[in-house]
Amino acid sequence: MYAQRAYALAKKAHLGQKDKGGNDYIEHPKAVASMMDTDIEKAVAYLHDVVEDTNISFDDLKEYGFPNQIIEALKALTKQKNESYDVYIDRVIRNPIAKKVKLADMKHNSDITRIKNPSQKDYDRCQKYLDKIQYLINKPLS
Repeated sequence: MYAQRAYALAKKAHLGQKDKGGNDYIEHPKAVASMMDTDIEKAVAYLHDVVEDTNISFDDLKEYGFPNQIIEALKALTKQKNESYDVYIDRVIRNPIAKKVKLADMKHNSDITRIKNPSQKDYDRCQKYLDKIQYLINKPLS
């Protein structure tokens, strides 16, 4: 129910955006959503970059009728300006939906096959994501 609405909104919000491989950006949230199990998790996955990378706000999401459970997970996933990575990850791991989506997000971001002709910079970036996955999995709550 919410996933379908989230996909439609994300597709519209990311229209014209491309990922580092030159693909339509919406393919990234679709890939992340495909790794989720529930409607709520899929909705969060589709929307996980919307507030950070488009002009849509959390208030807009409320107006679109998304429940607090989705909005709270998205707030946990949205890194604030000047926020340290530790503080950000602490917030993510406290929300089980956010943590699951973040792990899937980083898994997809670390997939070098998304890049047509990867450079060393691309390989380095993918390795950085793999390192962050381990950090997220192993970091204890502060």
